[in-house]
Amino acid sequence: MEQSKMTQVFGVSPEEFKESILTDVRAEIKSLAQNFQPTAPQEYLTRQETAEILKVSLVTLSDWNKKKILNPYRLGNLIRYKRSEIEQALVSINSKKQ
Repeated sequence: MEQSKMTQVFGVSPEEFKESILTDVRAEIKSLAQNFQPTAPQEYLTRQETAEILKVSLVTLSDWNKKKILNPYRLGNLIRYKRSEIEQALVSINSKKQ
């Protein structure tokens, strides 16, 4: 048999209790909304777009692929680069120079 549980609150009307709960829930939702960071979908760039961003030639881009400076993703004949990885490679290259 299932037993019912009962909680009694003294000195507070049902409306005051309800408002207290709603106030706390609203405060928590507001806090979560302020800290919410939506995740952007991964952006893939073509070889040409990547070369333009890095201001290098397609030959240099191929050389960097062989040297593992960049990580290309292949699908058949298509080659794509993740924008986030390109930005990360730029940061790591610049930090090595300093």
